[in-house]
Amino acid sequence: MLGYLVFTAGNYDEAVEKAAHAPDIILLDVNMPERDGLSVCRAIREFVRCPIIFLTARITDADKIEGFAAGGDDYVTKPFSLDELSARVAAHLRREERPRREARVYFEGDVAVDYLEKAVYVRGKRVPLAKKEFEIVELLSQNRGQVFDKERIYERVWGWDGEGSSSVVAEHIKRIRAKLSQAGAQGQIETVWGVGYKWVK
Repeated sequence: MLGYLVFTAGNYDEAVEKAAHAPDIILLDVNMPERDGLSVCRAIREFVRCPIIFLTARITDADKIEGFAAGGDDYVTKPFSLDELSARVAAHLRREERPRREARVYFEGDVAVDYLEKAVYVRGKRVPLAKKEFEIVELLSQNRGQVFDKERIYERVWGWDGEGSSSVVAEHIKRIRAKLSQAGAQGQIETVWGVGYKWVK
């Protein structure tokens, strides 16, 4: 009715995934299943520049402070009228002055791949990947579910004039997995035996 295109999410994983669509504003319920809205906000705040409004029944000052500390911009307590919420949304959109940038972040659970920054984060902490390691992550994660053999990965990452062989790919994959696992994430890159590697959807 108000002309907004709305994306909805019912849990943490869906919420961080939808955040990659570069929304103009995010309405976030604190009391989400499993992991709450505060956790969602902390996970995405570094990657989204839009206002985040918390919707919650929690009304103490401590609750509000926690919401602002997590990166929220506003705090609407339940019950509230849709007219009030609409007015707050419109006000935030009018005065929004954060620099906008193209949505180039992929979220998968606790993992965030920032293609502009060329960095991978797990639970908000940057994973120290070397240049070629990130380029392998970039290739696989941007083609989720597609299997790449070692030769094709080598060709795409090192180029036709690379001075080496495709055997180096397996060693790089091994290091990427170890670094992700050490950071608390695992299972993103799957080996398809006799064929190659893929980023799990």
